Amino acid sequence: MEILIYLGCFVAGALLTWLLINFNGKSRYRKMLADAEKEAEIIKVKKEVEVKERVLQLESEFEKKSAERNARLHSSEAKLRQREITLNQRQDELQRKVAEVDTMKENLNNQLAVIDKRKHDLEKLHQQEVLHLEAIAGISAIEARERLVESLKDEAKTQAASYIGEIMDEARMTANKEAQRIVVRSIQRLATETAIENAVTVFHIESDEIKGRIIGREGRNIRALEAATGIEIIVDDTPEAIILSGFDPVRREVARLALHQLVQDGRIHPARIEEIVARVRKQVEEEVVETGKRTTIDMGVHGLHPELVRMIGKMKYRSSYGQNLLQHARETANLCAIMAAELGLNPKKARRAGLLHDIGKVPDDEPELPHAILGMKICEKFKEKPDICNAIGAHHDEVEMQSLIAPIVQVCDAISGARPGARREIVEAYIKRLNDLEQLAMTYPGVVKTYAIQAGRELRVIVGADKITDKDTENLSTEIARKIQDEMTYPGQVKITVIRETRAVSYAK
Repeated sequence: MEILIYLGCFVAGALLTWLLINFNGKSRYRKMLADAEKEAEIIKVKKEVEVKERVLQLESEFEKKSAERNARLHSSEAKLRQREITLNQRQDELQRKVAEVDTMKENLNNQLAVIDKRKHDLEKLHQQEVLHLEAIAGISAIEARERLVESLKDEAKTQAASYIGEIMDEARMTANKEAQRIVVRSIQRLATETAIENAVTVFHIESDEIKGRIIGREGRNIRALEAATGIEIIVDDTPEAIILSGFDPVRREVARLALHQLVQDGRIHPARIEEIVARVRKQVEEEVVETGKRTTIDMGVHGLHPELVRMIGKMKYRSSYGQNLLQHARETANLCAIMAAELGLNPKKARRAGLLHDIGKVPDDEPELPHAILGMKICEKFKEKPDICNAIGAHHDEVEMQSLIAPIVQVCDAISGARPGARREIVEAYIKRLNDLEQLAMTYPGVVKTYAIQAGRELRVIVGADKITDKDTENLSTEIARKIQDEMTYPGQVKITVIRETRAVSYAK
């Protein structure tokens, strides 16, 4: 009985324990299930938000791309419409011209018909008159022509015999005068072409539309270009061409190259113009050095100081009485070598002296010295041999000749400059006057740059804004004008324009 009671108690305890364990497990399961459902709901909400954001992003990108595509379509449609209008206008113009040509052709055919009819009538009338004259004279037209020719032959022979002596005498008397006239006329024609080349450069453009971009809004681009280069830029009705006018060939070349780069680049505004002009100036300096090197190599002159090589390159952009200085130097050098070889002297040394004889015309600064003396001093400075320096200094008799090369250089310089059409003194005087005009204005304090333009009729003076006030610019222009009147001789009048501008430059770092 006790055992049964014990077993009953054990079974009841085990059952109670099982019930408790089962109840606790279900409670944890329900809690875990509830937590999982909450987490799943949170993840679901997050995913729904992400999906909505992605959908909105895709919709925005699609709308943006659609707007860009629509803009391109509208632009293409506008261009097509404009082209269609242009083509229609051209077609109408072509049809009008065709109609005009047809009308002119019809009128021309009518006039040709009238002319043919009149020609036929004239021929008929001519034949009638010939028959009438033959009937009156009693001989045919052919016989009358033969008799007239025979009589004229006899008369011509008699007169020719009497005139031959007179013509020969007159030809001998006028031969020299006629030869001089022909030579003078040839010199004048060639000198005129040389003078034009020394003052003007023509810049060719693809279309006249570029002229407006070069001028800029209210002319600001062309003013900036003229201020940066010192060259007058003439934009007129000349088709597909712009004229660069200035007495300094280097400035004209800088302006030409700067214009070329600006037109090719397409970005034309004052800041870009100043940047391009500065870059082109550097390129021209490099080109000057390269020209000097090529010239010395071509002439077989070696061992020159680099500064002398650079000055030889500068001769390309200088002229002497209308004659290109580098070409003149090369001619003189070749003549010196030939003459020295004929005389049994050293042709290489003579060629070297001939190439350098006008080096005093192209220094960076221009002191008040004759170019022969200045060239001699420059060559002495750069360790040229004494006989070379003496030949350079003596080729205009400023110093005494001390070697046989000196008279050769003097003679060959005269030969190169004296050939027909080589020089024109008027151009040299004109260039010197403009250079003196610029140098006169540079003597005033505060003046930064000066440019003589419009063939010397205008002088632009650029002053530093930190050195001269606006009120002082008026006084400066008056003083320069008074000094030009007192010290210089010039035709017409000279306009003095003083330019003062303030620039503020900052850098964002």
